[in-house]
Amino acid sequence: MSMKKKYRGVVVPLVTPLTEAYRLDEAAVEKMLANLRTHASMPFVLGTTGEATSLAASVKKAYVKAAARLKTSDTVLYAGISSNCLEESVDFANYCFDLGVDAVAATLPCYYTLTDDQMKRYFEQLADQLNGPLIMYNILATTRMSIPVAVIDELSYHPNIVGIKDSERNADRLAESLALWTGRPDFSHFMGWAARSADALLAGSDGLVPSTGNLLPGIYRDMLKAVQAGDAEKAQYYQNQSDVFGHLYQGGRTLGESLWALKVLMQEYGLCGTTVMPPLQALSEAEENRLKAALAEVLVKEEIQL
Repeated sequence: MSMKKKYRGVVVPLVTPLTEAYRLDEAAVEKMLANLRTHASMPFVLGTTGEATSLAASVKKAYVKAAARLKTSDTVLYAGISSNCLEESVDFANYCFDLGVDAVAATLPCYYTLTDDQMKRYFEQLADQLNGPLIMYNILATTRMSIPVAVIDELSYHPNIVGIKDSERNADRLAESLALWTGRPDFSHFMGWAARSADALLAGSDGLVPSTGNLLPGIYRDMLKAVQAGDAEKAQYYQNQSDVFGHLYQGGRTLGESLWALKVLMQEYGLCGTTVMPPLQALSEAEENRLKAALAEVLVKEEIQL
């Protein structure tokens, strides 16, 4: 991580805080962004953790407006624009740029299975029409498709494509990616596989996109500092903390259930409420109480204070 790229560091994929009427909770947005600023982390709205595929356009636009209004001079603001409709992605991306978003991120459309050539052509068509930089987002768990590293490398030379966020759990793929892009000043690699965060940074990844950063962004700020100082042991210490807290809301749950659980834990921090957007639903009150008790136990064990 010796190269000072524009797109780097800790980028937190924020939950979308909702009122019980399924509108944006703007007071919660202020609290969440203040928490990130305190811990030198950047906001990424409307990603997977933000339930973006389930949100109405009005909620998405309100979220971008709120985040842009709260943006400070040292903030790099990211927004997800993924849609199965190319025109919708282009229009929303350019809306985001007009408001001050610095870079947008997009997955593959996920209804049809795409060939390698179709994947490449899709991102070219998207990037060609954008008024700002695009970060590709590879997430096999939701799109059911993996963008081949070779395809990403070809696309990495497009003038509007500046990086990749990769959430695929594949160690060989990670090594191949870092061998290609660590030395590239014009293309950034972001790690979306939380369990390998420290390993990726130590091997040359430019940044992390950890959902657990909604709770404790300081873990990842300190992990990054340890890597920059060449202290692999301390970086792995923070990786262990990341694993512990990640398991707290993800262990034994589907992705959708884990997003509700994450909001439950965030409510304990006074950051947002627990409402999730249908089709996601809250689990039982008993499960909520178990989560809160488990959080209190982990905080004592890890000697972390709210």
